[in-house]
Amino acid sequence: MAIDPNSAIEITAFNWVPDLARGQVRDLRVRWALEEVGRPYDVRSLTLGEHKQPPHRARQPFGQVPTYQDSEVTLFESGAIVLHIAERFAGLLPDNPMARAHAIQWMFAALNTIEPPIMDYLFVTMFEASKPWSEPRRPAVEARVRLRLGELSRFLGDRQWLDGAGFSAGDLLMVTVLRIVEGKGLVEQYDNLAAYMARGIARPGFKKALAGQLSGFAEAAPPEALGWLKDMK
Repeated sequence: MAIDPNSAIEITAFNWVPDLARGQVRDLRVRWALEEVGRPYDVRSLTLGEHKQPPHRARQPFGQVPTYQDSEVTLFESGAIVLHIAERFAGLLPDNPMARAHAIQWMFAALNTIEPPIMDYLFVTMFEASKPWSEPRRPAVEARVRLRLGELSRFLGDRQWLDGAGFSAGDLLMVTVLRIVEGKGLVEQYDNLAAYMARGIARPGFKKALAGQLSGFAEAAPPEALGWLKDMK
């Protein structure tokens, strides 16, 4: 079946999250990819709790956001969605097969090599900071983050983008992963990584994506969101 490039695209996102999560929810990655390739999209806003209900689980079995849907396919997992967008529309993957393979490898590196230790850092410093096991684990977790960031910095060197051939989906995902700890003094230890991240978030597509996500949040938590958060304590 031929793919219709003009078919409507819908993604899911939350209608409210706590301040600390704003600008970090992973629908941002999908929004940014769609902005980079110039594709319009609609957003289905979910309340906290609604994402765990059967209608959404039919799209996302783990009850998370984002999801992506068009007339051809329904997808979940932000990395898989970004790859689908990059393969379907021009602008995020090179035409040359070897360069294309390199860009895709950096997509996987961002999600499989760099993001896991960064998320561990968030758990010991934020999500589970009050747990008795977090403080003893923190030095080892920070060491793993610095190890990976140091390796990434050495590879990047003085390149503008990871593969040296222009901004790609690999850079898009890597920048969003580095932003998770923006301002924590980790990425900022490496001048070239800090500059690389800054180049990414200065792109018009990122700015539009971030503004779109932030504008979709209610100023105050809806009553149903407060109830869901209370149940999670």
